[in-house]
Amino acid sequence: MDYKQQIADILSEKTGLDRENILKLVEIPPKQDMGDYAFPCFVLAKTLHKAPPVIASEIAPAIDVTGTPFKVKNVGPYINFFIDRSALASDVVGRIVAEGDDYGSSETGAGKNVIVEYSSPNIAKPFHVGHAFTTILGNSLSRIYRKLGYNVIRMNHLGDYGTQFGKLITAYRLWGDEEALNKDPIGELLRIYVKFHQEEKKDPSLTTSARENFRKLEEGCPEEVELWQKFRDMSLVVFNQLYRRLGVEFDNYNGESFYSDKIPEIVDILNEKGLLVESEGAKVVMLDDEGLPPCIILKSDNTTIYASRDLASALYRYRTYNFDKNIYVVGGTQALHFKQVFAVLKKAGFDFADNCEHVAFGLVKFKGMTFSTREGNIVLLEDLLDEAVSKTREIIVRNAEERGQDMSEEEINDISEKLGIGAVIYTYVKSGRERDIVFTWEDMLDFNGDTAPYLIYTYARTRSILRKASDSGITGIENADLTVLTGDDEYALIRALSELPESIVKAASSNEPFMIARQISEIARAHNRFYNNSNILNCDDEKLKTARLALCDAVCTAIREGLDLLGINVVERM
Repeated sequence: MDYKQQIADILSEKTGLDRENILKLVEIPPKQDMGDYAFPCFVLAKTLHKAPPVIASEIAPAIDVTGTPFKVKNVGPYINFFIDRSALASDVVGRIVAEGDDYGSSETGAGKNVIVEYSSPNIAKPFHVGHAFTTILGNSLSRIYRKLGYNVIRMNHLGDYGTQFGKLITAYRLWGDEEALNKDPIGELLRIYVKFHQEEKKDPSLTTSARENFRKLEEGCPEEVELWQKFRDMSLVVFNQLYRRLGVEFDNYNGESFYSDKIPEIVDILNEKGLLVESEGAKVVMLDDEGLPPCIILKSDNTTIYASRDLASALYRYRTYNFDKNIYVVGGTQALHFKQVFAVLKKAGFDFADNCEHVAFGLVKFKGMTFSTREGNIVLLEDLLDEAVSKTREIIVRNAEERGQDMSEEEINDISEKLGIGAVIYTYVKSGRERDIVFTWEDMLDFNGDTAPYLIYTYARTRSILRKASDSGITGIENADLTVLTGDDEYALIRALSELPESIVKAASSNEPFMIARQISEIARAHNRFYNNSNILNCDDEKLKTARLALCDAVCTAIREGLDLLGINVVERM
């Protein structure tokens, strides 16, 4: 049952306010003894010409709660609603046990297409921790939208075009090592790319050669295209190894190159609408009326840039997928670029520009962390993952030895991999996406902090309780009498569980996975308070024991599902 919706219906009838406005105003009180939901009466003061406390004292007693699970009373300027604990327990826990992994799912997005563009690394360059932000964030958003019933198209808009490929082709012909390329594609391509820039300072003719090679690539000359394809294919092999490790998948790898032959149509459209003007030899669209600098469409040498390719891709995507949302998960430094692209689309008469959205994110920083990276000041994602798994393994082995726990090498490796990678992923999504991330091992791997290891350990320990119950012959969890779950710790936990579906909806509406991370963290902490203060397996009351085990089962489902939406795997024991 959606209690908030029911409260909105009751208040709408009593106040005459629009139901949707009431939903926006209803709050969750900061303290448990203040109720489950509260409606502030300040909004009514202007029309009723009364003080909010007076309004609350008049409306609250007049609300008929017959046949509802509510009690109502006014507290100052608020009308507070208290849900019957037995009803809440039966509804929430019963629903989770019955629905299982479908808990929190909905058909809100049925029949609607959402494109999520994320990761989008540059071909022939190392995959570093900055690329991980867009990859992890985009992967989570894709999962969240799917949970809500949307048809999600996961796009990896590869950086596989541009003048850098003219440079790479020139560099490879001059200094490339075929054996080194086959052994370490990214390393060799980076080596010759860096060498090109070093030599270019001494030999300007290299710049001319690179421009000529890129021009040939754009014109489809066989030799240049063959080399470009080779660099692209080899890079993708390396990238896909990382994607598999992170549990990341894509439906489409159309990179910048895919849209190259679609740019002439964009140029024609902008010309026909009188939007394209010449500026210092380049073709641009003026955006003065939008308070933005001109958007370059073609450079002075008639070659394309990011903006022209993004315009072509947006039009292609709309024609192909008729999207309801076209989301670009790209760093905040590109905010101006996307404002320009969306503004040009709008000027050109493409109303779907309103459905294009830039989902920005912050920077990645490190505190007291050193890496043996292969590329100077670049922190490679592979190195970060390896180090996280290694450090997690040390903790798992030490804990197993202290507890006298017998674990196979295979099990230790599996747990270490899931916890280590989970720790990295959670660090990216546990806070608002536009906040900078500061990595510290102490924080990431704290089994008592706001971390993936803490959440996964809570899940594993709870699964252990359920296994022991099963081994003891306890059955009937699915038919437990949940009305007995009325204690304070039980109630706080059930309330936290009840709010998971709404956190998923809020995460999608704001493109903020941290809302789910925050909610499952609250569930885990509420569960651990319940676990520490309650007898579960040793409870003398059989009815209460079975109900508490059902509650544990619901907790496992919620944590597993919540972590899955973030892209994190659980383990069954630790």
